[in-house]
Amino acid sequence: MKKTIPIFFTIDAGYAPYLSIAIASLIDNASKDYNYNIHVVYESITEDAITKLKTLERDNAKIIFTEMQDGLESITNRKENLLRTDFFTLTIYFRIFIPLMFREYDKAIYIDSDTCIPGDISELYNYDLEDNLFGGCTDISCADNPTLCEYFRLNAGASINEYINSGVLLMNMKKLREVEFEKHFLYLLNKYHFDTVCPDQDYINAMAYGKILHLPNEWDAMPTNGHLVFDHPKIVHYNLFFKPWHYDGIDYEEYFWKYANNSLFKDDILKEKESFTQEKANEDVKTLDNLVNRAEEIMHNEVTFKKIFESGIEKRF
Repeated sequence: MKKTIPIFFTIDAGYAPYLSIAIASLIDNASKDYNYNIHVVYESITEDAITKLKTLERDNAKIIFTEMQDGLESITNRKENLLRTDFFTLTIYFRIFIPLMFREYDKAIYIDSDTCIPGDISELYNYDLEDNLFGGCTDISCADNPTLCEYFRLNAGASINEYINSGVLLMNMKKLREVEFEKHFLYLLNKYHFDTVCPDQDYINAMAYGKILHLPNEWDAMPTNGHLVFDHPKIVHYNLFFKPWHYDGIDYEEYFWKYANNSLFKDDILKEKESFTQEKANEDVKTLDNLVNRAEEIMHNEVTFKKIFESGIEKRF
């Protein structure tokens, strides 16, 4: 009997077109020696989107939809919970609760939906996590920004070479349940309301520091304006504002369009690209500036992850 590999995505209705690219490319390039349970945990999604996504299923790949359970009521639309400082979405926190929701798995993969997966996902799953809580890749999208590098160090307490991007995670589900990671996350969030510009990502890096397996960056290859481009990326992550459905000339855009041009969501994707104006591009620039300025403020706060953990008031895992 083939081994089953569980893979998780979390979305709201607006991201279904891009999820189709991630799932289609994942299935197309995955080893046929395994079965795959592809779980889509959603906040909201249309029946039409579900129907279209289900057409991607194959004999060895099932797509399973699960609505996010209650339990996140305490995570509200507050300044410190905003993604990139400009919008609020609960979906970024869903990954933290996956181990509790899916107790049947001892190990799993989480992937953001703004991705394309030209590599064999079974290779990622087969990394030995040992006693680590997560496996992840360095957040190279911010490596050339001195302010954000200093923010990671002074806020989360991790240098740029240690700080991982939470868009691709190999998860030790069994261990995360044992240490009650999600319970400790909610405790810290509600007690300290840490200021962040990368909400779930900062919590994961700060809480799991020293319990993270660092993976080759090809497993979370992000556009960097040509500064660092991998010849053979395993997972392409169109992080931050580097969306090929908004801009031309994005690193790795050819991987995205290979699948977008055959997607049942192709018209939606092209409509989004056509409607992306220069005004919206200017808003992206402004938002990035705001993110960097906010990071500069936060790193000098009296209460940061680094200060709380290094003081001994709270403990990491």
